[in-house]
Amino acid sequence: MTDATQTARAHVVANADYLSRGCATIFEYAEPAWREYRSAAWYVAELRKAGFDVEEGSGGMPTAFCAQWSNGAGPVVGMYAEYDAVPANCQAAAPARAPRGGLGFQAAGHTDPHSALGMAGLGGLLATKAAMEHHGIKGGLRFTGEPAEKVRGSKPIHAAKGYYDGLAAMLSFHPFYMLPMCNTVRWDTHCGAAYAMIYRFRCDDAQAWGTSDGAPIPQSHSDVRAPGANDALVQMYQAGRFLRDTMLPHQGGWSISEAIISTGQATADNLPASLAEIQYMMRVPTVQMAEQVTAALDRQADAIAAMTGCTVTRHWVCKSRPGLANHAMASVVWDGIQAVGAPRWGDAARDVMRKVQAACGVDPMDDPLLEACAALIDPQEAEAILRRDLPPSQSNSTSDDYTDMTWHAPTARFYMARPALRGGPYPAWAMNALGGISATIDPMVQAAAQVLAVSALRILEDEGARNSAMREFEDRKQVADIPPLCDYEPPINFAWPEYVETPRGRDWHIPVSPI
Repeated sequence: MTDATQTARAHVVANADYLSRGCATIFEYAEPAWREYRSAAWYVAELRKAGFDVEEGSGGMPTAFCAQWSNGAGPVVGMYAEYDAVPANCQAAAPARAPRGGLGFQAAGHTDPHSALGMAGLGGLLATKAAMEHHGIKGGLRFTGEPAEKVRGSKPIHAAKGYYDGLAAMLSFHPFYMLPMCNTVRWDTHCGAAYAMIYRFRCDDAQAWGTSDGAPIPQSHSDVRAPGANDALVQMYQAGRFLRDTMLPHQGGWSISEAIISTGQATADNLPASLAEIQYMMRVPTVQMAEQVTAALDRQADAIAAMTGCTVTRHWVCKSRPGLANHAMASVVWDGIQAVGAPRWGDAARDVMRKVQAACGVDPMDDPLLEACAALIDPQEAEAILRRDLPPSQSNSTSDDYTDMTWHAPTARFYMARPALRGGPYPAWAMNALGGISATIDPMVQAAAQVLAVSALRILEDEGARNSAMREFEDRKQVADIPPLCDYEPPINFAWPEYVETPRGRDWHIPVSPI
């Protein structure tokens, strides 16, 4: 450990209360994809206070930003924050199932939790800056605000617009969410491709349905006889479920999911629905597989539109590339993880965990913490475990849009343990609550922020490590280079779920009051 890394780690510890309050603030905001107005504004204000130049609305995304700071000519290291929450996961920071104040369970809540992910990023950033200033380390820092990660939203757009270009390294952190990726760094098998799109069905000419000469049958309520957009949506949903099994091979951990986007229609009894939208999200190992699925869905949508008297248009939500490994960067971060160690939970945190177990109907345990949360696992050992369930020919698995960063700068993807319970299975609210209660989530924020700072300073101070990472990056890109796939505008104008202000006060788009 260098003097600079000691300074940075001490800075994270000294600012524990600040990071804890920030984490609680973003957890309470719990704003979903493309609607993270308060969360983004909070980060922008704090970064400006810390001396960063901040571009708001970066990449044409209102809730994105790009913050930069320089201590003179030198290498630039990138980090980032995510802060989007997930609808239908509203949970208070309390050891019992309860929504946050004034809301219902259908409002958004942090699941991964991105509230803590972003705060660890900010803590690592500010600690690195403090060490650079104190020890006269030349170079710069770039910190991007990444909205809508749950729909793989911002990073493909930022990548295509050059926000990750020119970096010596990118550090990507995520709270642990699946074994064996806990207190470790990815080695070879990075996340795969992800495509998401919305099919919009419109029924604009219902009056022409069923006519032969262009004139409706008198007194027939001919408009309502038109199938309309709702019928198109239902058929698309059902046909997609049947089609799913034939679109891709039965291996590789791929998935396709759909979500119906609400149009808020309350039509009269003699008017068909004029607009309906359905979103598809796919996680697949390769871009080729994503294109295969897209072609099948396109054919299906066109046929259904013709059958239901509608028109259909496809609108991209994301097109994200599979990830590119970098062993040199992974080794730098693994050294940092070993220096910092796993998060450390004290008696107060374990007391909270036991209360959550009791609220879930599980007998509280002497040590309620999942064993893996307190241990480190070597990246190559984790890789071997991960590969057991994958065919040898498959290079990537599951998805996350950090992968778009890996094609623009040497990138390491690492995971630190979030609080998880032994036993179970537990309902989703239990993990969500532990991700918001300060006593249980702060240890992860502290550990991850220190790993980020230690790793960033290693890249800034160690020219050999920095050059090794860049050489490997360039060599791997020569073998297989995938340019940015984003050829669409930010999909910000759809009816995404959000909070609303009404005469009743601040509410979710689905009213809190029972109907």
